[in-house]
Amino acid sequence: MTNRSKLKGVFLIALGATSYGMLATFVKMAYAEGFTTPEVTIAQFVYGITGILLINAIQKAQNKNQATKAAPKTIAQLLLAGTSLGMTSVFYYLAVKYIPVSIAIVLLMQTVWMGVLFEMLLEKKIPSAQKITSVLVVLLGTALATNIIENQIAFDWRGIVLGLLSAASFTTTMFTANRVGIGVSSAQRSLFMLLGGAVIVFGFAIANQTGDFHFEIFAKWGIVLALFGTIIPPLLFNAGFPLTGIGLGSIVSALELPVSVLMAYFLLNENINTWQWIGIVLIILAIVIMNVNDTKN
Repeated sequence: MTNRSKLKGVFLIALGATSYGMLATFVKMAYAEGFTTPEVTIAQFVYGITGILLINAIQKAQNKNQATKAAPKTIAQLLLAGTSLGMTSVFYYLAVKYIPVSIAIVLLMQTVWMGVLFEMLLEKKIPSAQKITSVLVVLLGTALATNIIENQIAFDWRGIVLGLLSAASFTTTMFTANRVGIGVSSAQRSLFMLLGGAVIVFGFAIANQTGDFHFEIFAKWGIVLALFGTIIPPLLFNAGFPLTGIGLGSIVSALELPVSVLMAYFLLNENINTWQWIGIVLIILAIVIMNVNDTKN
């Protein structure tokens, strides 16, 4: 692999991570206009599924039906795996109702130690010293980033719990996405996982939407949320990771954290002190430590 190809991969992943980083701020802005979590999630998934359907149709036409089609068993597995994707959106978007975006993204980044825990429990692997070090650095960074040490910020515990639940479901999504339906195209995999996630999102909306559904969400925020959360990042990640490798790609994708915090700072006027910035840097450092050996791949 040439340095030019690797640089291209870094650029694609950086753009994808930047897109994800903007998402929570857009959700918060939609809330400020009176839209609800069910409305936000439904609009995102409807447009997201529509977009991925179009991409599948284009790829099918270009490949002249030569692409590998997913078997019924694989489709069922991808639909089931997609339910965790839907839960991630619901938990994360609920979390930003109760806590600042800059804190919600820090909680979402707890996937670093949750991934190590999942691997230990599911694959019976004892974590290496490198991974244990990463976990400890993440926990220290989280303590600083959430300002627990100085205890200057009062948080709604509903937001904290929902943020951690979003991290747990996102960890599940990452584990299943790397193991299910590997033989089919990324566009097909994305489609079936989105459909599985839509089951959770629509079920949540039906159970929790009170009053009339404001269809203006589709015109005002739906396309933006789908593009930055459902369509652009997966496409860019799927194109970028094969060029960079998992290690370097994971490090570059950590750009999502500072982008999310900066978006909240500039567009939502969220206050972020020096200790919180140090904590954010430590979390990024933990991701680097976790993946540094893989950057040579």
